[in-house]
Amino acid sequence: MSAMMQTEAMSQAEARNAFEAALRAHRGIVLKVAHNYASLPEDRADLAQEIAAQLWRAFPGYDPGRSLSTWMYRIALNVAISFVRQHGQRSRQQVPIGDEHADLAATTFDHESAQQVERLRQFIAAQPPMDRALLLLYLEERPQREIGEILGLSETHVSTKIGRLKQRIRTEL
Repeated sequence: MSAMMQTEAMSQAEARNAFEAALRAHRGIVLKVAHNYASLPEDRADLAQEIAAQLWRAFPGYDPGRSLSTWMYRIALNVAISFVRQHGQRSRQQVPIGDEHADLAATTFDHESAQQVERLRQFIAAQPPMDRALLLLYLEERPQREIGEILGLSETHVSTKIGRLKQRIRTEL
């Protein structure tokens, strides 16, 4: 094997190792997005696999000077939004906010609060994919600047959309 081929093989192995480490460290992003955009277990698995594949394809273009989690969220949400558009209503049925919130209504609150949490979950599940992504990131307490970077929106636009969504939540719930 020539020196050039050895260098290329080594850099491919290093890239693969770096990607695998990044995916392991931030696998929660992939799982959370898949869980929030697909209701059926087989759809969640398919979506998580597609997100991982897209992350792998995009990894050579990742700029290490930028936040890895922001970059991963952006790709994961774009893949999930495309997934919802392709699969239509099938994937929009009763989508929970996320694993860490799944039992909130049953264990933490009184009956009235539990009903409010369930109505909020239903509200979020009924939103268009972009608004759902915005709410997911907002509920994770991501800074508006980062939400804008992930979703490709200006910070002002994020602020406006969050304000409007909060108003709709107050009105509808």
